[in-house]
Amino acid sequence: MSTLEEYIEKDGRRLRLGYTTGSCAAAAAKAAAWMLLTGNRKEQIAITTPKGIVLELEVLEINMTPEQVSCAIRKDSGDDPDVTDGTLIFASVSYTREPEISIDGGAGVGRVTKPGLDQQVGNAAINSVPRRMIQENLREVMELADYSGGLSVVISVPEGERLAKKTFNPRLGIVGGISILGTTGIVEPMSEKALVETIRVELRQRRQSGAEYALLTPGNYGAQFIRERLGVEDSLLVQTSNFIGDALDICKALGFRGALLIGHIGKLVKIGGGMMNTHSKYGDCRMEILAAHAGACGAGGDTIKRILECVACDDAVRILSDARIREETLTRLTGRVAFHLGHRAAGEMETGVILFSKEYGILGQSENAETLLKKFTGE
Repeated sequence: MSTLEEYIEKDGRRLRLGYTTGSCAAAAAKAAAWMLLTGNRKEQIAITTPKGIVLELEVLEINMTPEQVSCAIRKDSGDDPDVTDGTLIFASVSYTREPEISIDGGAGVGRVTKPGLDQQVGNAAINSVPRRMIQENLREVMELADYSGGLSVVISVPEGERLAKKTFNPRLGIVGGISILGTTGIVEPMSEKALVETIRVELRQRRQSGAEYALLTPGNYGAQFIRERLGVEDSLLVQTSNFIGDALDICKALGFRGALLIGHIGKLVKIGGGMMNTHSKYGDCRMEILAAHAGACGAGGDTIKRILECVACDDAVRILSDARIREETLTRLTGRVAFHLGHRAAGEMETGVILFSKEYGILGQSENAETLLKKFTGE
């Protein structure tokens, strides 16, 4: 298996880069085209990625006939925990009568069923940059072989339908397999940029389907609460992970009229302190913020000390209840969360918030939260 010996430093760790499904598809297509047009086997192929990194990749599963050649490249995600790591990406190249390069998806490559994605409804989920990489690499081979006719390329991923269940594709309306992705051709381990782009895709899709308001939640806790306690369909919400600020920026850019954020207090309490990325690497100020609001609501020194010693927010809420300042403290905290969301929106759209915990249910909500929630419940 070919490996890419390029590294980045991230959070004090040396992490190896990988290459995208798009690079694999382009390399497989180039190798298949070479073998079809020359009649010679090609067991190693080189491509230059949009990032400028040259990949030397092993060609696998070669099947040659005079009219069609198929082969595969094995995906290498480097040190990124990608579900497609080690997957074979196949390309089948054959002659066509039309003097052009046609690209489509076969088994295990998803098909787009909803608007708002990189490809139009009905197209194979092979994004624009991988399509361009395939075309450029095939034109290079066609020129070397002095061939001016047409070629058909079909990309397939035998494991794609199974792997797609572990991705966002079912939520995005991509059915039947994975997407062939990549803007640089290179996978950067645990890339925040890639996660934010996923949020952008979901929000753009919601906007293009006609939605004027966005329902946001950081993760699975929020999604479960929204579904089971508030009766809102999963398809109407977008998970933001820790990227609350980025999600609001995207909502503004896409022209949403408003956004309602619903999340567990363990995440959203940080927003009360102005943290718009709630990942723990940027800080864990949960108890300090809760203790400060409790103090402002009259908590004594012993209560503040007990809150500061808590590990989980539910424990802190219990202490607030014991001190009989829970409602006042959480109302004050919710107000600050709402303030910071509104500040990030900068008057360009309405924002609201609901805080909850699994043990106590709804802990606080902004004044407009119920009105915004009705945008999604249809009441």
